[in-house]
Amino acid sequence: MGWPRLIVNRSAFAENVKAICSRCAAHGISVTGVTKSFCGDQELVRLLAEGGVQSLADSCLKNIVRLKKSGVSLPLYLLRIPALSEIEELVCWADGSFVSSAETIEAIESVCARQGRSHSVILMFELGDLREGFWPWEIPCIADVLRRSPHVVPLGVATNFGCYGGTIPTREKKIFWGEIKNELERLLGRKMRLCSGGATSSLKNLDDPDFPACVNNLRIGEGFSLGTDVVRGGCIPWLRQDVMTAEAEIVEVRAKPDSPIGETGLTAFSETPKFDNSGERLRAIAALGRQNVEHSELTPLDAGVKILGASSDHMILDVEDMPRMPRVGDILRFRPGFPAMLRLFTSPYVERVYVDEPVL
Repeated sequence: MGWPRLIVNRSAFAENVKAICSRCAAHGISVTGVTKSFCGDQELVRLLAEGGVQSLADSCLKNIVRLKKSGVSLPLYLLRIPALSEIEELVCWADGSFVSSAETIEAIESVCARQGRSHSVILMFELGDLREGFWPWEIPCIADVLRRSPHVVPLGVATNFGCYGGTIPTREKKIFWGEIKNELERLLGRKMRLCSGGATSSLKNLDDPDFPACVNNLRIGEGFSLGTDVVRGGCIPWLRQDVMTAEAEIVEVRAKPDSPIGETGLTAFSETPKFDNSGERLRAIAALGRQNVEHSELTPLDAGVKILGASSDHMILDVEDMPRMPRVGDILRFRPGFPAMLRLFTSPYVERVYVDEPVL
């Protein structure tokens, strides 16, 4: 079996899915399983379906096509705003998409009319994170475009927190969110099914007595895969954090000084390196680099290991304080954060291994 590899604990993942879906269901909230961080992995998609998610969303149309061809029956939505160049394929394969411009709605209507299809849209609104979304004052314009697009079905509204601007899903913003949905429904003269009020970061407030009743859907990815909330920071105590484990093989062990010898410039990644002048230390090199992982988002699970940095295909480690001196060929383990997991799943050079254990 080759390294580097990513160990996926299916039992822990399934436990997180059931825990999140059951808590959301108790509040009348449906769950959309976001599959982008694990590339629409069919093993994990199966566990999402078995665990109670009502729909799936992915940022890559290729993943949606592959899942549709594999027989996935849950509704599949394109989470990333669709490009005009992919509308034909989008309408053919996806059940719906998240949109944030009149031009996109008009393009979807044109393709649907020509193909004799309908296509659902979830309208993204900007509430301060400054990524995608209509501004609230654009509601009359959106309603007008939708009235002229009979093949486009407005399924609901959604907003984004934390992905770009780090904004927190406060109660006030979610109440305002419900007002946006009500106003759009009034102008359209019809009800919309979804009010999708955020992602994993919204789970923290789920049990609050004043959690806005208008929110009836959450888009969850990180909570399933890592049991963490990157926006607020830290672990979610009622979820498991041992779903994903990265492993890398040591290819060199040698004592070396902390600082480079001679004149220095920028690194291969146009960075200015910093060193702490700690003197000569025992170092190890692991065969896992920045081509395959975001090394700054890895937490060593072996005692005494410190990540110093990485080049494209080597990760440099301080192993001076390990209880046992490591050897070439030893395997080191790491817990990935969200950016690290995203790259590990995306890399074709990282082997994926599935394990099962009794659910605790």
